Amino acid sequence: MSLQAAVTLVNSAEPPDTLTTQAELDAYYARFEFTGRHDRDATELDAVRRLRPRLRALLTAERDEAVEIVNDLLSEARAVPRLVRHDRFDWHVHAVEPEAPLDRRIAVEAAMAMMDVIRADEMGRLGVCAQDDCESVVLDLSRNRSKIFCGTACSNRAAVAAYRARKR
Repeated sequence: MSLQAAVTLVNSAEPPDTLTTQAELDAYYARFEFTGRHDRDATELDAVRRLRPRLRALLTAERDEAVEIVNDLLSEARAVPRLVRHDRFDWHVHAVEPEAPLDRRIAVEAAMAMMDVIRADEMGRLGVCAQDDCESVVLDLSRNRSKIFCGTACSNRAAVAAYRARKR
């Protein structure tokens, strides 16, 4: 799981909520190429939705606080990293069994991804959208670290507002 998957999950809670149906969870599961158990029921959907605030706290935390959250997530899941190879994927790290509930696998994979961010002291790559009325998390993977908006909608709204302000 990439860090982008965690950011996408967290941002799905922003209005309008884009994770309210099983079909939306299925699309998320497929988009980020999860493998393993996928129950496709209301319990699983509710568990994944309940995970979003905790991942938001992780993605917006200061470095030392993020370490505590990562360690808690890994400890609660009794994560044991190991190398696996399956499907079309070469060797990579899994830290929980593929039969673990989806929300637990998402939490652990997000924590594992954040370990690299923390170790590389790259917490500045994460932030909150600069648009006044948006609380979405921004993952800045740009070379010059210039991304401040969560997406084109917020970027365009800010550009239009700046244009209108200049015209006044």
